[in-house]
Amino acid sequence: MLPKSIYIASLQPRAGSLIISIGFMEMLKGRYQRVAFFRPIIPDGEMREGDIDFMLQHFGLDIPYAECCGFPVSDYAKAYAEESQEELYEALIHKVDQLHKHYDFVLIEGYPRNLFASVFDFDINLKIARNLGTVFIPVLNAKGKSSSKLIHEIQIISETVHTEGCTLLATFVNQCDSTVIGTIKAYLDAQTTEEQVYLLPTLEELETPTLAQVITVLQAKMLIGNPKQLEHLVYGNKIAAMGVENYLTRIKTGDLIIVPGDRIDIILASLFAFHAKNHPNISGMILSGGITPSPQIITLLEDFHTIPVPILSVESDSYQTAIALEHVTAEITPESTRKITLAKGLFDASVDKLKITQRFQHSPQEMVTPMMFQYRLFEQARSQRVRIVLPESSDVRILRATEILIHRDIVEVILLGDPLEIEHQSVLLGLNLSQTTIINPHDKALQEQFARRFYAIRRDKGLTLDVARDAMTHLNYFATMMVYEGMAEGMVSGAIHTTTDTVRPALQIIKTTPDISIVSSLFFMCLADRVLVYADCAINLDPSAEELAQIALSSAETASQFGITPKVAMLSYSTGSSGSGPEVEKVRRATQLAQTARPDLLIEGPIQYDAAIDPKVAQQKLPQSKVAGEATVFIFPNLNTGNNTYKAVQRATHALAIGPILQGLRLPINDLSRGCLVEDIVNTVAITAIQAQQEVQS
Repeated sequence: MLPKSIYIASLQPRAGSLIISIGFMEMLKGRYQRVAFFRPIIPDGEMREGDIDFMLQHFGLDIPYAECCGFPVSDYAKAYAEESQEELYEALIHKVDQLHKHYDFVLIEGYPRNLFASVFDFDINLKIARNLGTVFIPVLNAKGKSSSKLIHEIQIISETVHTEGCTLLATFVNQCDSTVIGTIKAYLDAQTTEEQVYLLPTLEELETPTLAQVITVLQAKMLIGNPKQLEHLVYGNKIAAMGVENYLTRIKTGDLIIVPGDRIDIILASLFAFHAKNHPNISGMILSGGITPSPQIITLLEDFHTIPVPILSVESDSYQTAIALEHVTAEITPESTRKITLAKGLFDASVDKLKITQRFQHSPQEMVTPMMFQYRLFEQARSQRVRIVLPESSDVRILRATEILIHRDIVEVILLGDPLEIEHQSVLLGLNLSQTTIINPHDKALQEQFARRFYAIRRDKGLTLDVARDAMTHLNYFATMMVYEGMAEGMVSGAIHTTTDTVRPALQIIKTTPDISIVSSLFFMCLADRVLVYADCAINLDPSAEELAQIALSSAETASQFGITPKVAMLSYSTGSSGSGPEVEKVRRATQLAQTARPDLLIEGPIQYDAAIDPKVAQQKLPQSKVAGEATVFIFPNLNTGNNTYKAVQRATHALAIGPILQGLRLPINDLSRGCLVEDIVNTVAITAIQAQQEVQS
């Protein structure tokens, strides 16, 4: 059985081992509760190693920085010079063994071979991997190479790894040109070996520096701008030394403009050109020579509704600044949200994760961390991609979430809005939404089609055709009708609309499932070591016993859909027969109804929260219960209790609360909180997609 560790190493300059490490770390965090990251070789003289810092911050790894570090390059050179390398390897093995004692899996990233090629005439990463007894993943840089050269390198690496006595898990070839991928795949398909080779195509965005990296290298100051704009990619730079007319004909999209701070004409022309729809969109401006505009000009610029690009200032002159820009390299940092999304999407699209996981040790886990739950959501949604319509394209959060969803290949996104406006807004935000379907909700033909369909559905309720037509001018009604008509499998709204605005069209058009008469909601509460279900925390003010029973059954069914074994606790201020009162009796009656309807489910009530979740309290209050102390689904007696409890737990424990998720509808419609984050939107869309998959399968 293979050890629970993987060793990833770049064999060539800028091969991209961090990208591969990000993909593996996300995959491992989806399977294991505690994953460690380790770099056996670290550079000399650096206070903090960049890749270690990235992994600790982005993945929230619970491991001290010092435990992630092996030894600096100079220690290895000294050990080999003094022929004491065995002692160094023993110390290294001890460090990794300590990690294995406290963590479920160790992901090891080697140091690029080219950085110590002048010190060693062999690949020290292979020697370390062999001594640690771990499987090995080499990473090649395919940039500028022919298919024949890459095939030769793949063969050489395979032979070298086996000769060294290491186990080759897979070979990754990064930055492949589209012209070579087909030829290499044909060669690999003709081989009888079981060795896995993964070809990752070139993504220019990952090889392009951001404004944040420019600021770091140039020690620039931001005069005007939004910190989020620092993710803008810098594809080139131009020194603006000519008149406005000639300048505008020479700039390209993604250029960083270097201009003296007293050239107000160039500054204003750049801002006007950005807002114009048929002109290139620069990434930013650097005012050189330490010259900044006067306070009056700064005030004028700040009076713009939005400044689309940041304006920076440096002390160096334009020529010196242009030279310094040549030394800015593209890196992925914890702040590079867009690049991280692209890297993960690239890995997901290029790697057969099921096949590769079969090559290293499996370990079933009872605990589920928030990252595990999110990872499984994305994997399940991706397994059968469906179409989800997002009607609120005017909200920046929706557009940012859309880019993540399409780059991670989670769903097919349909946005409602004017295509030109959405395209213009995405350009201003630096987003790539080219793979998104955009439908104009003001399309008269669709509005009329939907209005007549809505009228046919509701005319028995007194709806007139004129009122139906008016309804279809509202985004949520239009989007809900798209789901009803099969143009989309689900809908998510609520970033700028109320819950009522989202739920009312669903109740009138989609309606409830035949066995459920009430629409309810739940939250997935992702705690540090498990995921719980809280219901109903958003919809029903004071449900009756009959309604509470249906909420319990709906919640148990939803929990099962998402891999959570339902053990249902019907919450009250009393446990068992210890108390009485109208509220207690309501919960007791709801429990009986739910148990009668689904005798196969584990349902306990009335029960207090502490008895439902704490095994020690459960042993005292309900020692014979199969739910007490182990509950996974918590049904609150009313909205006041449920809403306050979920928010208290969320804030006190820093839990990830995903929801509200609507249940009981025939087709999936879900509501967002108006204070939602981009991450919340992505999670809710993934959940909606999984609900839609269940409908398709049924």
